[in-house]
Amino acid sequence: MFWLSKLKKYTEICNPKFLRETMKERKLPSPLLSLLPIAVLVAMLAVTIHLFGSDALGGGSQVCLLAATGVCVLIGMAGFQRKWKHFEKAITNNISGVATALIILLIIGALSGAWMVSGVVPTLIYYGIQIIHPSFFLVSTCLICCIVSVMTGSSWTTIATIGIALMGIGEAQGFEPGWIAGAIISGAYFGDKVSPLSDTTVLAASVTGSPIFSHIQYLLYTTIPSLIITLVIFTVAGLSHEVADTGHIAEFTQALGSKFHISGWLMLVPMATAVMIVKKVPSLITLFISTALAVVFAVLFQPDLLAEIAGDAGSNVLTMIKGAMTILFTSTSLDAGNEQINELIATRGMSGMMDTIWLIICAMCFGGAMTAGGMLESITKVFTKLVKTRVSMVSSTVASGLFLNICTADQYISIILTGNMFRDIYDENGYEGRLLGRTTEDAVTVTSPLIPWNTCGMTQATILNVPTMVYFPYCFFNLISPLMSILVAATGYSIVRKCKKTEDEEN
Repeated sequence: MFWLSKLKKYTEICNPKFLRETMKERKLPSPLLSLLPIAVLVAMLAVTIHLFGSDALGGGSQVCLLAATGVCVLIGMAGFQRKWKHFEKAITNNISGVATALIILLIIGALSGAWMVSGVVPTLIYYGIQIIHPSFFLVSTCLICCIVSVMTGSSWTTIATIGIALMGIGEAQGFEPGWIAGAIISGAYFGDKVSPLSDTTVLAASVTGSPIFSHIQYLLYTTIPSLIITLVIFTVAGLSHEVADTGHIAEFTQALGSKFHISGWLMLVPMATAVMIVKKVPSLITLFISTALAVVFAVLFQPDLLAEIAGDAGSNVLTMIKGAMTILFTSTSLDAGNEQINELIATRGMSGMMDTIWLIICAMCFGGAMTAGGMLESITKVFTKLVKTRVSMVSSTVASGLFLNICTADQYISIILTGNMFRDIYDENGYEGRLLGRTTEDAVTVTSPLIPWNTCGMTQATILNVPTMVYFPYCFFNLISPLMSILVAATGYSIVRKCKKTEDEEN
């Protein structure tokens, strides 16, 4: 439970209250001035994304965050007599507060590599893709992408691999590109939202101070209804099509079967992981054991692949150790004789998580500077005035998340800023952090691919070769989720109060 205590510490130190004693008699910046660093960040991100495109996460966005941090410090020190030690303390505490989450991300990178090379993910795809029938193509596509993204924790990987193959299958069967892309993105972002392997899931849980598995469980109250409605729509739409070209599917499964030893025994790994999640085993332990199991199964079922990755002939002990370590810490590529399969089975390992970790650290610097400079508190007070009921509180969170997603063009930054801005409001109104975490994911994570200039929207449009505004109307899961968050808040289902400020129940 060590990481939980660290995340609780992060919740406390990121809260604007932690500097209140040193700032209580100092004037806060006006809301308009407080928005200046965000405006600078948005402007710089716009230029960076224009220059670097989807590679902006490789360093450009991080530079923008650090530059915006400098603007915060300049405004606070020059205009409001804030001392550097306050900024330094806030930034240091922010980073230390997410240290355990960063370790989780590293283990996730190792797990993703182990699950892929061991044959766990290929086996899931192999069996899952064979259920596709033209009449049920759209709903099957959505479900397959759900499964793959939950197993990998990455919407980008899902879309860039199995998504490309499904686009080809769908177009051959006569479906409009917008419908196919909508089904792919809906399924991929379902997993990105609820998978314990997803960096956005871990980030949203850590920012709002919620245990990750409790966060995921609470997400299901809005996520499952949204997915059910989405699947119904895709089922009805798919039944109107009558095409039967499944040659592409056979080619895809044959390539997987020829490269990997496909076996039902490999399903023991995700089953064991699911049991540990149900038993609420701490996430670090769960992920570590799951990774270790996958490595063991890789040695048992895919020794030839480990030898290929290690670059050595034979299957001796040292070769197996070298291959196993390689899939855990660095990127790997295998040749299956099919370009799409090659992209699918390529892994990143722990090194592949470094851009995300780097981005989070820089975002923590920006969030700490906004907090220490009093700017976050100033902006939060504006939203506080708008919060009258539970519904208005959740609606304001959704609106803020969408606004930040549009302005910052990055889901990670938007999650962090939304969580920081509203955590104090939810706490003062007696609501749990997991309600804020769920609302943040409903508003930010799933809507990011719907914005053309967002890194997610731009990347998915490029990968699928379908303009954002073409697939936008068909991403039903992504469109329904924010509305479902507000609807559930209106009903009050499974929303509990830690305390009551008044005797009247809020509506």
